[in-house]
Amino acid sequence: MVPRYEYGGDEFIFVELAEEMSLEVNFQAMAITKQLKEDNVPGIVDICPSNASYMIRFKPEEIHPDDLISKLKELEKTVSLEGFEIKSRIVDMPILFEDPWTHETVMNNRDRHQDPNSTDLEYAARINGFDSKEDLIQAITDYPYIASMIGFVPGLPWCYQMVPREQQIEVPKYVRPRTFTSERAFGFGGAFAVIYPVQGAGGYQLFGTAAAPIFENEQRLHDFKDSMTFPRQGDLLRFRSITMDEYKKIRKEVEDGTFRYLIKEFTFTPQQVLENPKAFSDDVLGRLYA
Repeated sequence: MVPRYEYGGDEFIFVELAEEMSLEVNFQAMAITKQLKEDNVPGIVDICPSNASYMIRFKPEEIHPDDLISKLKELEKTVSLEGFEIKSRIVDMPILFEDPWTHETVMNNRDRHQDPNSTDLEYAARINGFDSKEDLIQAITDYPYIASMIGFVPGLPWCYQMVPREQQIEVPKYVRPRTFTSERAFGFGGAFAVIYPVQGAGGYQLFGTAAAPIFENEQRLHDFKDSMTFPRQGDLLRFRSITMDEYKKIRKEVEDGTFRYLIKEFTFTPQQVLENPKAFSDDVLGRLYA
């Protein structure tokens, strides 16, 4: 696909690099927006990278939109993934699958779902060719994900699993969105896993709940001292299945302010991922739990 450049009112330019999400196009969006930020172009107010696109807010009195588009097209041609490094974190994300709270939400919304007679996990397992929901959970937790985009609501990470394309798990969103989704609900929509930072509406299939917050307005916990949102684009997240006992232990640590995520700093290149995603994922997990 030829990248698409569009005006968004008087102050925005939207660039769609591809209609289809892939690791390569996501890395390209990261590389272009990183270079644009480093170039410090006068008149640019904000740079928002997405899964397969990005958006720029600018001051039209300081830079003409056509001039900005010319700059962006130049970056599209000149920015290379070779030598591009992503400074990242590997993070252990404890998830309680089939928890009672999201299960209640799931069962209260069967009339909005493709299959009213099964749970979201059972439905997702079946349409992805797994023999059981346990096999699906195993596939979800076997390999890490990259936070390819942060958004929709503050701090929500869109997470794309780092496996060969034929192993990608995909599910549709609900036929009609729910009016309620609990804080920290763990869900899946399309090829993306997400954690809902706060209570609200939602349409992703719900599989469980995260034990620790990813949004903390009060910034009490150590991991939130620099920002009220935890995930960053480029983070490598491993969703780990936990028991109810471990969930309660983590919740107590969160409440008394002592909880800290297991984090390892990590720098990698797109080539490492694209050449052999499975080997890269194995290396990531080895580093995280070493």
